[in-house]
Amino acid sequence: MKSDSQLQQDVMDELKWEPGVDHEQIGISAKDGVVTLSGVVGSYSEKLLAEKTARRVKGVRALAEDLAVRYPYQSKTTDSEIAKRVADVIEWDSLVPHDKINVTVEDGAVRLRGDVEWNYQKDLAFKDASKITGVLRVDNWINVKPSVSTGDVKQRIEQAFERQADLEAEKIKVRADGHKITLEGTVTTWGKRGIAERAAWAAPGVSQIEDKLIVA
Repeated sequence: MKSDSQLQQDVMDELKWEPGVDHEQIGISAKDGVVTLSGVVGSYSEKLLAEKTARRVKGVRALAEDLAVRYPYQSKTTDSEIAKRVADVIEWDSLVPHDKINVTVEDGAVRLRGDVEWNYQKDLAFKDASKITGVLRVDNWINVKPSVSTGDVKQRIEQAFERQADLEAEKIKVRADGHKITLEGTVTTWGKRGIAERAAWAAPGVSQIEDKLIVA
């Protein structure tokens, strides 16, 4: 297992390597595999990218963040302007059913509500909203209400795991309870845990995942 100082240095190096993140404004601490990011970033999308970058470092078991979003060179964008821009970018995304999503904004915080059939549509709406200048936070309250049958969802996820070259499928157990999927077992890295989650989310009918996978 890496020492705290080595993990801290590895996360720092990875943030420096990521061109979309201004690493000089971010502080990093590490304790027993738990990494904390603090400081300021220039946009909400940069905040998400910094979190994603830190999570992919080997040895990171959990991530805590205290990153503030600041726009020092821009005047404050009004909530109505943000709401219009978010609604527009979601409407322009052909993969998102924009007519089923409601957007509200209060003090820079965007709230997305509505019903979609696929989890990827919920994720895309979140990513679209996160790109908009002036957004300080996105609360994704969109519900996934699939119209497809989930009788074979467990088998489909297991088959998806078997197709993944980076996963040891036999070490992952899949349990299905309606539209909720529980993943149990072990993976060797945080990245492989993410691969397993994404593969499970891609199955039709999945609206909730409880990830109990252990990184060991």
